[in-house]
Amino acid sequence: MPKKKFVLRIDEDLYAAVEKWAADEFRSVNGQLEWIISQKLKEAKRRSKVEGKKPSKDNEQT
Repeated sequence: MPKKKFVLRIDEDLYAAVEKWAADEFRSVNGQLEWIISQKLKEAKRRSKVEGKKPSKDNEQT
């Protein structure tokens, strides 16, 4: 799946915290932000666990 490029303006302290977390997890800041967003979307059931597949009633876990 191709990745969308965009500019993100973020508070310096918030960026530093994400940068530290990313280093602890051996990820880039971009990779860490993508992982955080992906996890939150899954938690909110706004994204299926299979990437690129839209959630459906048959696909949702109860």
